[in-house]
Amino acid sequence: MVNYRLSGTLRGTSHREMWIVDGRITRQKPQGAVTNINGYVYPGLLDAHTHPGVNRDGRLLDRREVRRRLTALRGWGVTAVRDCGGQQNPNGDRYDGLPRVIHCGQHISRPKRYTRHLAVEVEPTGLVGQAIIEYEKSDGWIKIVGDWIDRAAGDNRPVWPQSALADAVEAVHECGGKVTVHSFCTETIDDLLEAGVDGIEHGTGMTAEHLQEAAHRGILITPTVHQIRRFPEFADAGSRFPIYVERMRGMDRKRREHLELMMESGVPMLMGTDTSENVGELSMPHELIDAVADGFPPDFAMANASYAGRSWLGLPTWEEGAPADFVVYDSDPEVDITQTLHPASVFIDGIRFQA
Repeated sequence: MVNYRLSGTLRGTSHREMWIVDGRITRQKPQGAVTNINGYVYPGLLDAHTHPGVNRDGRLLDRREVRRRLTALRGWGVTAVRDCGGQQNPNGDRYDGLPRVIHCGQHISRPKRYTRHLAVEVEPTGLVGQAIIEYEKSDGWIKIVGDWIDRAAGDNRPVWPQSALADAVEAVHECGGKVTVHSFCTETIDDLLEAGVDGIEHGTGMTAEHLQEAAHRGILITPTVHQIRRFPEFADAGSRFPIYVERMRGMDRKRREHLELMMESGVPMLMGTDTSENVGELSMPHELIDAVADGFPPDFAMANASYAGRSWLGLPTWEEGAPADFVVYDSDPEVDITQTLHPASVFIDGIRFQA
């Protein structure tokens, strides 16, 4: 196996050079030949909200399709993903050299309260049991739909009674797992905080007080900037529900202001794309470009997509002996975030993949 010396600008560590030996990171210079890699080096990008295992018609994906998605992610510099809801665990189709996957089981929602085919649908009395089932299929996290359009009300509304949600979170915690929850609307957030969830996806309805409380509790927020930029599109699709339309357009008008509130709160933040079959055309670089355009400082965005985000999900960065998962750029993405579109090299398990 080829050994490497990493030098240049190593982000997320104070070391000026590190080595990859037998696929693992080390501070110890090896004997024998090494290949020099010089550039802007980051622990591999983490897409904390993507769906490599989801199929929109409800059937399990062909193994080749799962691998196509994971291969495409790697090409964008992504070396780890949290599969934030899908019918199958992509780890069953992963092999060495493809991104690591933290599978969250399948989405859980109530009947007709999520996109058709994507969620396991249960009533509140069945939420605890289904949460445990999804945890047992997962890699430690599960995903619950916290709010969605209620057609009778004509607007986004919380999906669950607070007591059912709290019982499900408690049950998963007792199993040793964690719970993240999809939420767009403000009315859901108090219930999520009271239930003790571990993560909130999108979080567009969170007030400054909600964000401060989430920061205090260490709740991980994934803003999915590219996805929330689509709120006008969602409003157009729901045009027969005028209250819903105004909610979505109102959140879009305040998008940049709200993202600034997230940053100011100090809440731990992950970067995620909310992609699935479209990952060949849209991935983490596009999320980072949109986030910077909407006010995130480039160093903040890159840290949350790399070493900071990885640490929050328990993934290694520069630790001695850790698997060597890195992305290298020829030019500094913290000067020009579009450089993330062009990784020079990607390493997974010390295996080098060149652009």
